[in-house]
Amino acid sequence: MSKPKLYGISGSRALRSIWAIEEMGIDYEHVSVNYMEESKNPDFLAVNPNGRIPALVDGDLTVFESMAINMYLAKTYGGDLYPDNAADEALTWQWTIWGISEIEPLQMQLVMQKLFTPEDKRNDRLIASAEKQLERPLAVLNNALEGRDYLLGEHFSVADINLSGVILLLSRVEFDYSAHTNVKRWADTCHARPALARAKAL
Repeated sequence: MSKPKLYGISGSRALRSIWAIEEMGIDYEHVSVNYMEESKNPDFLAVNPNGRIPALVDGDLTVFESMAINMYLAKTYGGDLYPDNAADEALTWQWTIWGISEIEPLQMQLVMQKLFTPEDKRNDRLIASAEKQLERPLAVLNNALEGRDYLLGEHFSVADINLSGVILLLSRVEFDYSAHTNVKRWADTCHARPALARAKAL
């Protein structure tokens, strides 16, 4: 049986899925594909017609979108990284969707302005607005993490990979969320995992 094949590079959203598969501890093939020209060539478009990374091929299954890939990997290969009951499964999906709907759009405004826009052309009002708006969802997450180590309680899971994988970019844009002490503690713990360090090196 062929081993899973994961396409993407760590300097992109594909990092989330590279991290996830590294957490699984399984043998897999990593195919370095960037989000520029390489993701638009015919060979990769045959894998993901959207021309975006990451993408996963596992036997007869092809999956794109980082969160869908992570859920599949965790449920198939992750053991106790994937919930064993319906309630925790619902919470895993909740926090996964919440991350890409509540945090990521605002975060990407900061990414585009601070990382891809020349300093003299940045929209300072847009940056300030995004930073202000991020405080509300971060307060929600901070409250949810009160008295617990991880999103589902005491146990690290794919929910933590997915959401902390989104939040990882906040440090790149120098957004200080340390006032949300529970979020900072949780994110630091997740981001210190050896599997993430291995993923960043790919």
